[in-house]
Amino acid sequence: MIEIKRKSIIPVYGLATVWVLYCLLFPLYKTWHFIVLACITALTYTVLVRFFPDKMEYIEVPEEPERTGDEKIDALLLEGEAAVAEMKKLREAISNETVQSKVDDIVEITEKIYKKLLIEPSVYTQVKRFADFFLPTSIKLLSTYDRFGQSGIEGDNITGTMNRIDTALDTTLSSYKKFFDSLFEDQALDIETDIAVLETMLKQDGFLEKDF
Repeated sequence: MIEIKRKSIIPVYGLATVWVLYCLLFPLYKTWHFIVLACITALTYTVLVRFFPDKMEYIEVPEEPERTGDEKIDALLLEGEAAVAEMKKLREAISNETVQSKVDDIVEITEKIYKKLLIEPSVYTQVKRFADFFLPTSIKLLSTYDRFGQSGIEGDNITGTMNRIDTALDTTLSSYKKFFDSLFEDQALDIETDIAVLETMLKQDGFLEKDF
């Protein structure tokens, strides 16, 4: 967020008005005439600035997207950002609140998947497969739903297709969640191994009862 000072234009207009009125009502033949006008102008400006001070505005500056420095991974991250932006755009175009809610959930999981890639590049292969199939299919479904909804015509084909897409979004969301969970499989196995080793050491040292 950056701070910007906006100067009020009213004091400037006020000065112009003073000059015009003074020139119409009083002569400007001698030096002291100009001195008087300058004093009036200064006084007018001081008063107007006090009553119409500068305004401070705060503008949100979008943060630069995070990158890893790896060209291949960063390209995939960029692809994910574009896909998320497209889904959000389609979400705004869709009027059905239930579908909107499902899209919100799908977008949220998608963002988490790419956040996982950002902090753990080792999942690149899995996320790449996700990006090549899941995302294009999801966007195609949403695009079709939006296009059919914008047609303004109700018919068996249009309504039936939209209902099937609505149902398919539930399956899609479930698949996204399972995929995201699968990205933690290696870590889960590592933790299980660590726990097993810890328990073995505790048993050997007599701090934990041994299994009989």
